[in-house]
Amino acid sequence: MSLKNNNGLETTLLRIMLALYIVMAFVLAGLNFGYADQAPAHIAALIKTAWHFYENELKTVFIGVGGYLTLRLAVKNTRTGMRRNNLIGFFCAALVVHIIGPYLFNYPDLYFFAMPLPWTNQPLQLLVAGSDFYVNFLADQGERALRAVLIFYFSVTAVVFIGTIFRGRRWQCSTLCLFSGFISEVFAPAFPLIGKKKKAGSGLIKLFMVLRWFFFLVALFFSGFWLLQVAGLNLPGNLNLFSQIEIYKYLFFDLFAALLIWSFFTGRGYCYYCPLGTVTALLGRAGGQQIKTDLTECIKCGKCNQACPMAIDILSCAREGKPVIDLNCVGCGHCVDSCPEETLAYVTYLCRK
Repeated sequence: MSLKNNNGLETTLLRIMLALYIVMAFVLAGLNFGYADQAPAHIAALIKTAWHFYENELKTVFIGVGGYLTLRLAVKNTRTGMRRNNLIGFFCAALVVHIIGPYLFNYPDLYFFAMPLPWTNQPLQLLVAGSDFYVNFLADQGERALRAVLIFYFSVTAVVFIGTIFRGRRWQCSTLCLFSGFISEVFAPAFPLIGKKKKAGSGLIKLFMVLRWFFFLVALFFSGFWLLQVAGLNLPGNLNLFSQIEIYKYLFFDLFAALLIWSFFTGRGYCYYCPLGTVTALLGRAGGQQIKTDLTECIKCGKCNQACPMAIDILSCAREGKPVIDLNCVGCGHCVDSCPEETLAYVTYLCRK
């Protein structure tokens, strides 16, 4: 099993749910993005209905049930204060983004507007009258819905960025993220589905760091392109080609890559190179995000390092009472909960507890 000493029903159910989530993502995402547009109308409608159910109702149920099971497992091994708050945050976010929001806006793809720049540029494309996305959205949903989802998007952006200044990267990556963050927290005891549980080595982390800045620059390029279009500076190039390239980038380097990482490695693999994660990491650094390690005397048990899903060497800092300041820290608090001496605390300049 993926978590030592947890061979019970909870872990088995989590692994089954995670496997279903991954397999359904491969199948339904492939059909929705690769086939639905060419399929007969009734088949396309069926595919889209199945995809929307998977992305909204089923995901919310999995977050609720999976979070409960993970919390039950965590209680057997350690304190659960920060992890419990993570799971509550993800479930509340899912209710808003996947249940309440789509119902209010009558738009089941609302989740694409729940991740700020530079993760997706679809909101910017709605501001460019010449883009296919704008034309199709206006024809299907109308101008009122267009204004509503843009208000929703900019509201989410404000909540994410302002919250990150106060709470650090934890706010988005371990409380609100409904792409990879929730997977890592909700299904933590189930990783990996294939093979043995393992930490990222120094070589793999270096590779992820290269990928981080590469994909960050790619994301900034596309964001800059669409921002200039919004500003009225019509750059050379086919708008719809750029839009299609971004869809394929999302499918292969975001969605499918994350699915493979979840299957063979860990839930947090994508978090190393997520473009939005890079932004929130930099904002968190500006806001003083750190793990304090001097509340009591470190007994050098190493449980903090074992608990960290990002393979950060917390113990070395704790031995000297130095704060852990690392762009890879997603603020999940697993190290804080795992410390038997309560030596650690997650803080920012504006939030000391």
